[in-house]
Amino acid sequence: MTLSIFDIFKIGIGPSSSHTVGPMRSARNFARSLEASGDLARVRKITIELYGSLAETGRGHGTDMGIMLGLLGMAPDTVDPTGVATLIDQIHSSRQLALWGSHPIEFDPGKAFVYRLRPMVEHPNGMRFSAFDTAGHLLRAERYLSIGGGFIRSLDAINIDETVPQNGPIPYPFTTGQQLLGLCDSTSLSVAQLVLANEHTLLPPDQVRAKILHIAQVMNACIDRGCGLHNSQADQPLPGPLKVRRRAPSLYRELQRDTAKKDVMFAMDWVNLFAMAVNEENAASGRVVTAPTNGAAGLIPAVLRYYQSFVPEFSEQGVIDFLLTAAAIGFLYKENASISGAEVGCQGEVGVACSMAAAALTAVLGGTPHQVENAAEIGMEHNLGLTCDPVGGLVQIPCIERNAMGAVKAINASRLALQGDGKHHVSLDAVIETMRQTGADMRTKYKETSRGGLAVNVVVC
Repeated sequence: MTLSIFDIFKIGIGPSSSHTVGPMRSARNFARSLEASGDLARVRKITIELYGSLAETGRGHGTDMGIMLGLLGMAPDTVDPTGVATLIDQIHSSRQLALWGSHPIEFDPGKAFVYRLRPMVEHPNGMRFSAFDTAGHLLRAERYLSIGGGFIRSLDAINIDETVPQNGPIPYPFTTGQQLLGLCDSTSLSVAQLVLANEHTLLPPDQVRAKILHIAQVMNACIDRGCGLHNSQADQPLPGPLKVRRRAPSLYRELQRDTAKKDVMFAMDWVNLFAMAVNEENAASGRVVTAPTNGAAGLIPAVLRYYQSFVPEFSEQGVIDFLLTAAAIGFLYKENASISGAEVGCQGEVGVACSMAAAALTAVLGGTPHQVENAAEIGMEHNLGLTCDPVGGLVQIPCIERNAMGAVKAINASRLALQGDGKHHVSLDAVIETMRQTGADMRTKYKETSRGGLAVNVVVC
């Protein structure tokens, strides 16, 4: 394992980790490299070429917004989401951009962005940044890939802030589910305890604990905002031509009023609410936690909030164990397959999040490591082949409801695993490899291009 829990769970903004956060980080790295090389003051013009899925759905996914913020020098985890619209409006109206926050250049978004539908050979999400001087001579050009979950890879730059880290030696390395179970069996440690021991080689224990709890707090705060708490914009339609209305605030008010409703599906109403609240916030470019992507950002927070709200044995340590266990499963998908919708479809986003959440809930409900692995396998097995076909190129339909469906599926997967003894025919490793193969076989039009599925069968007015 070379990743940390804080690589899997990253604080950022919506609407997309691969199409907003990744491009934002890439643009920021490019601007910083100009400053570091001494070329910043010589820049007169910037052009940005977007390839493949970024060109197909970038307009609806906020790719241009993310890149402009990155060129300003802003980072996804620290930018104030409430001020983003004003900043972008200022760039459009003034036709100027303060590169790295200090060097004003002429910048017309309508001309600076070039959309190339043919993808780069390395990945469906490619970008090329070029900087020119007053005479029109090329000063610097860099290519980046946004490979899912806010992770980026540079094809040219060196010493950048890449989020595909190679951490140092850890006590319990694993790259497969079989290795993970073997470590649990030989050490008698839980999945969460193994991951925590690895994290302690990167940060002191008190910092690890505080950062994990902060991730949980940001997730819960996103749910609350999505429900309309402390959010004056919660009853406004979501951005874009679909004019999708937010449903979480009204559903929250209904559930608050109907406190006597105690049918067997009452908890599921809340789980649906939690998931949709997050993804409606994500669609509105709000503050979210990439878990493991923005398109799937509501699923894990919804199941975590279900644990906090409906499990009497809920504890702070349980929250920590939940996120550590989820991260372990996320590592396996990142290592052996993909979490990029543009690469493998939505099975790599909602499917992976469902698998992670199912495993995490099983762990905090007392499941053994083998039951945890079984739950993760069930969560993905029944998401195999899930396409990514956003209507209008927006992270709204079917993404918002899909997170609610995935959260309920994760809870059911956990219950099925807990009813067994951990023995099962299909291993997690086998289902991860199947997901990778299925993604490779899936036609490109079903992989975040808005050229297939619902995206072509729903009229956008």
